[in-house]
Amino acid sequence: MSDPAVRELLGTGRRIPFHPERFRWEGIEPQAYKFNLGEERGFGWRGVTRFIIGGPPEAPCRFQLRYFELAPGGYSSLEKHQHIHFIIVIRGRGKALVGPEVFEVTPFDVVYVPPEVPHRWINDSDEPFGFLCPVDAERDPPRPVDEDEWRALKRNPITAPYVF
Repeated sequence: MSDPAVRELLGTGRRIPFHPERFRWEGIEPQAYKFNLGEERGFGWRGVTRFIIGGPPEAPCRFQLRYFELAPGGYSSLEKHQHIHFIIVIRGRGKALVGPEVFEVTPFDVVYVPPEVPHRWINDSDEPFGFLCPVDAERDPPRPVDEDEWRALKRNPITAPYVF
């Protein structure tokens, strides 16, 4: 342990150990993804767990680093919002519906979702699918797609299988 005066001057950090055998961070408890708001225009979800693994616990913080894990057969809500998403896949494989496209994603792939673009994460594999998602700590809440967006996604043969 360093001298208290040095710690006062330089500050301190924090390490959160990762346990690969459980694919979990020490002391980080799973949380509900969100309230299930029903299936109206794709706002339902299944098999999603959320973990908040960042920012600093000792002070108000401007960001959150979250880890989302989708169980086999799981999917997130089909939603949009004003803030961007920038996710980094770190476990398994899955699909990312982003606007009119569906991307196959595997570990270390990065997916960018611009503001107001409908998106959904899907695990159609038989293994867990997980990704890191940094966001502003204060952000707008997700909203369901509107009727025109819903119809366009349902008509698009690429996205239609994932719009439910």
